[in-house]
Amino acid sequence: MTGGLTFAAGPAPEPNDPASEAVLAKFLATKDEQKDAMRGASMQVDIQAEVPKLKRQGKLQALRNISKLGKITYHALEFIGDKSIKTEVIARYLNAETESQAGPDIALTSANYKFKGKGLQTNDGQEVYVFQVTPKKKKVGLFKGELWIDPQTYLPVRESGRFVKSPSIFLKKIEFVRTYGMKDGIAVEKHLESKVETRFFGPVNMTIDFTNFSKDPATEVAGNDTVQQ
Repeated sequence: MTGGLTFAAGPAPEPNDPASEAVLAKFLATKDEQKDAMRGASMQVDIQAEVPKLKRQGKLQALRNISKLGKITYHALEFIGDKSIKTEVIARYLNAETESQAGPDIALTSANYKFKGKGLQTNDGQEVYVFQVTPKKKKVGLFKGELWIDPQTYLPVRESGRFVKSPSIFLKKIEFVRTYGMKDGIAVEKHLESKVETRFFGPVNMTIDFTNFSKDPATEVAGNDTVQQ
């Protein structure tokens, strides 16, 4: 993804576009299968965080593991930069993510969201069906924004927007763009770009790159320590 955080979309077609409804139905039908496929997976994450106001930055390399029960943990490999960025920004952000994942179901389902089709669009040479998503409840982990779906695989290509409820007292507001890549029929996170408004540091720019996706159980025990505050 290039060009920073952008959420613009084209004009909306008729609300009951049959093609959009068909793609959405197939996307929703694959959600449980995709969720189960991610259990037991691991990947490397490279997290960069910058606090422009204080001219501080840091980069954390870690392993992200998803247990057979779906629990997400991070194991630090290397950190470079201001230590306060690691403990007060990155660790708090990751802890908020793991805590929200451990709570009630926050998946992109019809139980949690309203979907409004915006039709077939072309972005960076790729055709995608675009949907406006609005959460039915103000709950941690839910966001208001957009969902892009690949019309061939019915898997997510991109999610973007703003979380409707802060997962942490420290984090006031989070805007994000998350893109996916395909790996063995699974939609795997590829890149996450966030703008986080914090209570103590002000705005924080954060990017996460996901690489080396694996479902080898041996990788789940690698790493030095869990990321902590």
